[in-house]
Amino acid sequence: MRLLGNVDMLLPSFPIDFLGSVGSSSSLMSLLVEIDMPMSMERSYSNARMANSFMYWNDCVEPEDLEAMWMEPAVRAEWLEVGETKGQKVHLSRDPDGQPYLTQTEMKAVADITVRRHFDSILDPEMICAIAELESDRKPLIMKYNKKTKETGLGILQIFAKTAEWLVGGQGYQEYNVDDNPDLLHKPFINVYFGAAYLKWLTDYQNNQRSEEFVVRAYNGGTKKATNKSTLPYWRRYLTVKDALPSRKHGEAGPSGFHPTNPMSPGSNTNFTYWDTRASPEDMEDMWNHPEVGKEWTKSKEERGKVRFSQDGEKRPYLSRGEMKAVAEIIVSKHFSSKGIRIPLVCAIADTVSMRFVNGAGKHVGILGVDYSTAAWLNKELGYRAYKVDSQDDLTKPFVSMYFGVAYLVWLSEYEGRERSPQFIVQAYMKGPDQVDLEASCPLWLKFEQSLSYYEESKNRDSGSCIIL
Repeated sequence: MRLLGNVDMLLPSFPIDFLGSVGSSSSLMSLLVEIDMPMSMERSYSNARMANSFMYWNDCVEPEDLEAMWMEPAVRAEWLEVGETKGQKVHLSRDPDGQPYLTQTEMKAVADITVRRHFDSILDPEMICAIAELESDRKPLIMKYNKKTKETGLGILQIFAKTAEWLVGGQGYQEYNVDDNPDLLHKPFINVYFGAAYLKWLTDYQNNQRSEEFVVRAYNGGTKKATNKSTLPYWRRYLTVKDALPSRKHGEAGPSGFHPTNPMSPGSNTNFTYWDTRASPEDMEDMWNHPEVGKEWTKSKEERGKVRFSQDGEKRPYLSRGEMKAVAEIIVSKHFSSKGIRIPLVCAIADTVSMRFVNGAGKHVGILGVDYSTAAWLNKELGYRAYKVDSQDDLTKPFVSMYFGVAYLVWLSEYEGRERSPQFIVQAYMKGPDQVDLEASCPLWLKFEQSLSYYEESKNRDSGSCIIL
């Protein structure tokens, strides 16, 4: 039986009262600090039916996930030290009661890999690790029934099955489908994926930047309890646990700090540094071959495979007007050449709704502000499938946002079977087709006209540059 990690792994687990939408149990580490915990407690138990099924990492992860774990230096060193062999089954650590758990090194690796794959370093892996300590002591098979909600929290981050289903169907997180088999939430990578997706949703709750404290307390008690005194002890324990993580003690490399996902929020940093992480090789080749962009990138000393986004003073990535125009021209020429779409109109809409920020602005996602539900509808119902849209994150890719934005403009241009005027199309795009009033004054239309002048007056007008501001 393999036992790794710190002494906290060998202590008993005591759940705390859960009030919110995700689930909760106390951290083992909280026993080492002064805490304000209810006296009435119940013991959380794992699913006995599944307890014997997770003997090895191979039982609960896909082969590519296991390979990714072996690629993590800290994990590889830890596994080799205890006699594991690559190509053979890797044992899960087990506590004295026989329950499998992830070591802190393994937990950090799962969080890091998940964030890199699906959240483009927007989320802080250390937040995920600290919450995992509090919720389950990193035990993938742990379950806790919530008497108030009549739901059961599952796995490392204590996800409710209905929360995962909502994230899949309502928020577009479709990397895993757990509708027919909620037991999949016991698998570490699946559980952390949905936990991270929920954390990301909380960071921009009601389209407002939320603090780390709000996010953590809302995760514990629900959004209505995020400022209630009932979630304050959880926040205090979280800070203590996070500060005691091995990466904090030993200065291991990796993302740290809380980064809100709203790109318009002061001080936010989405770490979208390079074009190449947000576009396919084919699209990047088209950009390099575009006369204006090729000249612009060469002038700013960009390198193939490592083209920087422009950034404003708060390090928010954005497209220069030259880049915006090039993306529009490439998408329209490839996919909408027969639709009569005017490039200046598309670019001016982008300027108006997103100010050309890669991540979007306010409630608008991506450079053309297309939301996930609209893009998914265009993709599935109207057959626009040149680009995949598996989640809202895909719409922060300039070419993807441009493609579905233009597709929506094409649909609006013939709304209800009638040819529509540019003013109707622009208002309908920004406000919805049912909200158009061509007789009333529209501030958005005036802003659009001003943006339009940048793209129509002169081809040589200042288009910005690809430097870090």
